[in-house]
Amino acid sequence: MLFRAFFALIFLWGVLPSETRESRGHISVVLLGATGDLANKYLWQGLFQLYLDEVSHGHTFTFHGAAQTEPERGRRLVFERLKRLACPSDVPPNRCAVLKDQFIKLTDYHQLKTAEDYATLNQQITTTLSQEGMEEAGRIFYFSVPPFAYAEIARHINSSCRPPPGLWLRVVLEKPFGHDLRSAQELADELRTFFREEEIYRVDHYLGKQAVAHILPFRDQNRHHLDPIWNRHHVERVEIVLKETVDVKNRTGFYEKYGVIRDIHQNHLTEILMFLAMELPANTSSSEDIIRSKLQAFTSLQSPEITSAVIGQYVAYNSHVREELQKGQDYFSRTPTFAGVLVHLDNLRWEGVPFILASGKVLDERISYVRILFKNRAYCAQNETMWDPESSQCKPRQIIFHIGQGELNSPAILVSRNLFKPTMPDSGWKEVRDRPQLRIFGQPLSDYYVYIPVAERDAYSVLISRIYSGKKESFITVENLLASWAFWTPLLDGLSSQVPRLYPGGRENEQLLDFEMVGREVSFVAKETIELMDARDEQTPDKYKTIQSRFRQSQLITAWSEDLINRLASDIEAVAASAVRRSGEFHMALSGGSSPLALFRQLATRHYGFPWRQTHLWLVDERCVPLTDLESNFGTLHEQLLRHVRVPYFNIHPMPVHLNRRLCVEEDKGPELYANEIAALVTNSSFDLVLLGVGADGHTASLFPHSPVGLEGSQGVVFTESPVKPHQRMTLTLPLINKAKRVSVLVMGKGKHDIVTVVSRVGHEPKKWPVSGVSPSSGQIAWYVDYEALLG
Repeated sequence: MLFRAFFALIFLWGVLPSETRESRGHISVVLLGATGDLANKYLWQGLFQLYLDEVSHGHTFTFHGAAQTEPERGRRLVFERLKRLACPSDVPPNRCAVLKDQFIKLTDYHQLKTAEDYATLNQQITTTLSQEGMEEAGRIFYFSVPPFAYAEIARHINSSCRPPPGLWLRVVLEKPFGHDLRSAQELADELRTFFREEEIYRVDHYLGKQAVAHILPFRDQNRHHLDPIWNRHHVERVEIVLKETVDVKNRTGFYEKYGVIRDIHQNHLTEILMFLAMELPANTSSSEDIIRSKLQAFTSLQSPEITSAVIGQYVAYNSHVREELQKGQDYFSRTPTFAGVLVHLDNLRWEGVPFILASGKVLDERISYVRILFKNRAYCAQNETMWDPESSQCKPRQIIFHIGQGELNSPAILVSRNLFKPTMPDSGWKEVRDRPQLRIFGQPLSDYYVYIPVAERDAYSVLISRIYSGKKESFITVENLLASWAFWTPLLDGLSSQVPRLYPGGRENEQLLDFEMVGREVSFVAKETIELMDARDEQTPDKYKTIQSRFRQSQLITAWSEDLINRLASDIEAVAASAVRRSGEFHMALSGGSSPLALFRQLATRHYGFPWRQTHLWLVDERCVPLTDLESNFGTLHEQLLRHVRVPYFNIHPMPVHLNRRLCVEEDKGPELYANEIAALVTNSSFDLVLLGVGADGHTASLFPHSPVGLEGSQGVVFTESPVKPHQRMTLTLPLINKAKRVSVLVMGKGKHDIVTVVSRVGHEPKKWPVSGVSPSSGQIAWYVDYEALLG
């Protein structure tokens, strides 16, 4: 809900950039961080490519390398790099030499540290233009520097080096753009004091990859084929994948702060997701329309749960961290180097279609791709060897945007021949018919129409050209950026306490990182071997912890949280089946709070034999809010369980907290009504099963320490007051809970360790510790406590 509310703000707050026309006149390009790695690897070559593309069109340029390196050394480093510039293969060597020499003559180096340095650069640009009689069009400042330096540089540019009024300014920024929603907002606010949003070009270099850059043109050029099938009725799933074989050695400082989700998913994979999921505007040449459509797609994203992701970490990562960051041998990081995330959109086009976003380091191959797999409803009577790749509907049908690497080792667009023959632009892409021995996703290359670029271009060359042309749709707007962080930040916060699965790396990973989807959850397919004792510790007697099989003289079931939920769900199903055999129905009362959420999802998605039609569901407690409110226990129960299973309508019993258009008013007698309903439908008011949790203060249900009601007496349902909002609650009392045939108490998380320790030691003290008063008079109680809550 917060994610959607945030969207209402950014649509009002941001102003979409207006269309820009092709540049005219002289352009000064200033590359800040000109001696750094990014500049050396990509940016100087990209600027040279811009010069090659535009020099014959009458445009004039000067290129200014800038850094804090002192002038003589900085000039030497820059010009050593310029000597290694290369021309595309279609440029004759003689012409290449001439153009390269011209580019070098148009390039100089400046040490930029102070406002005076920027003012000097500005004066040099102005003087040169005046002497040469040239008219200035605008200036490009490319920030190839760490984000912490942005503000100071922006201040100097704004005060001392802006182009004159009426001319354009383009400021190019490299990620990371913040660490979470808050830091991204702070950075955006800071930059907005110096630059207008239409002046800022935030780079995600994956948007310059040729296969990615052609997703929208491909969709546009093939509307007549795609419009009928680009939807939930025909698409089975979408995979967006970036796999790498390298580790993060020499980058652990960055990775410890960001991890794989911030590094890859939040930007590269999310941007690709938007290109696939957005509604295609009528005019795909309009930057405004594309940006607006992307933002609209963001509003449809369903906020991910922790169970929507699996994370891993390659085994050698911790040793790299200790070595490079000088950490002690007892330091162990939870930073993920692999993540698989399941994303869903809540709109008519994509409802129910899983989008899988996966990326990791030290995997078995280097490859990146987008794969749209279409549903296959056909059965073919003929043998597989007789299937015609162009007409047989039994062969897989898919569209693949092959971004790079892999066995193809080239950007490519592949369309199954039994899907349609795509329309491609006459220039820029060519069809490939050779390499029949190659197989892509289990199919020979001959099963696809395959297109590759006529000439491969580096992503930065593509993006620099689009910066020059002012094509904002290839860059991240502030609305886009904040929308992405609003989506990812809650998941990142939730995963921060999760321990990633360790994997050895490369081919040795085998099936360790394979994961499966069940409903809206993902989990690893292969079970991980768990050691309660850390193998790093010396195994001396004082290191061992004894786990008792009893807790408060009752049954104790303990395991890691996932296994514990599996066990509890299975036990509940067994109790339900037994109750139905005995009496024909099963009455279960469920608590609110966060602990049961995973249980609800487990019951909804894994227990198809559960006797839902004979089950009556009751609430243990409820907050005094409307049932549709996010704080409502019933609302959570409905969202996580009821909407996924078939419980008869009259078998669902929400607490009557909202009567006569008002909430929890004594004279409406809501507790009495609920107690009477229980007495009428539940034999002896004895539930077959009551599920409880425990708060850090020892409360259970909505029975809080020193509560004046509910801990004893004859009432079955009462109003109580919570110390936290919303304060007013309705709850079953201890006497009614203790009539149950079985009570299950679920306690999970390290934050519950202290109360678990206390409760294990105290006697019957419900006034001080309400959960200690749970003791079924003629039934059983079982404690389900995960290892973190039990052992701390």
